[in-house]
Amino acid sequence: MSLHPELRALLDQLAALSSPPLESLPPQEARRRYRGFRVLAGRPDASVQTRELSMPGADGPLPARLYRVEESAAAPVLLYLHGGGWVVGGLDTHDGLCRGLARASRCAVVSLDYRLAPEHRFPAALEDAWAALVHLGAHGATLGLDAGRLGIGGDSAGGNLAAAATMLARDRGGPRLRAQLLLYPAMAHERNLPSHHEFARGYLLTASLMDWFWQQYLRGPEDAHNPLVSPLKAEDLRGLPPALVVTAELDPLRDEGEAYAARLAAAGVPTVLRRYRGMIHGFLQMTGVVPAARQALDEIGGELGHLLAG
Repeated sequence: MSLHPELRALLDQLAALSSPPLESLPPQEARRRYRGFRVLAGRPDASVQTRELSMPGADGPLPARLYRVEESAAAPVLLYLHGGGWVVGGLDTHDGLCRGLARASRCAVVSLDYRLAPEHRFPAALEDAWAALVHLGAHGATLGLDAGRLGIGGDSAGGNLAAAATMLARDRGGPRLRAQLLLYPAMAHERNLPSHHEFARGYLLTASLMDWFWQQYLRGPEDAHNPLVSPLKAEDLRGLPPALVVTAELDPLRDEGEAYAARLAAAGVPTVLRRYRGMIHGFLQMTGVVPAARQALDEIGGELGHLLAG
């Protein structure tokens, strides 16, 4: 395994800054620092139209952003849940990623600004995602969207929320989902797989940072065993929507994402797994400095478009 040269240069530059680790900061300061990483996505893709929305959450309206390339025909739609360890991240930090998905898939993307921990611990973010998903399923047509071709996706912590939301959709009787997109997802609280140890330091997402994220998100140790927190622990994955699971070769979360993909396939869920060599956690937000990341986002978006179109 070898780190992509452009990523090596980026990690060397970040290391030279000698900034305090994210987990040493109060959540509000960590959020401010994380927002600075959005410059790595490069200039916004002007071919993608955006519209600010208000979506229902579990405890009141939430900001959201609609991305689409064309306004004419009703488009398939993906509800997108940003990463950031359930603590940091928002609409702007994942703007470039959502633009890329909308452009490459030719589908609409609705990015949700769900509530963050530790102010709002589990299950707040998941219930926000569920409320927005139900709303899109029932009222997507009012936005010019085809709610009959609905999917859900996210990266990292957002991938965790997306996977859990598919279980809620199955168990609560809908809405029917065409696809789930899981980008280097966090799928289990326990970290006992080889990639957890092999990439515990030096690749942006560290073991100590992941510990901090979990501490902010969970109400207590008992939550860690809930399959809606650790989808890899779910006893039954049958009846979930077709999945596109993406992992990065040098990511501590790689093995749990791939284990979940294997379990989905074993349960009869149509599943495609893509591992990107030389890449690290979060690489799809770095398309402005890593051309190979933009190529990967194009490939992922193309596959997503096929899944949602059916």
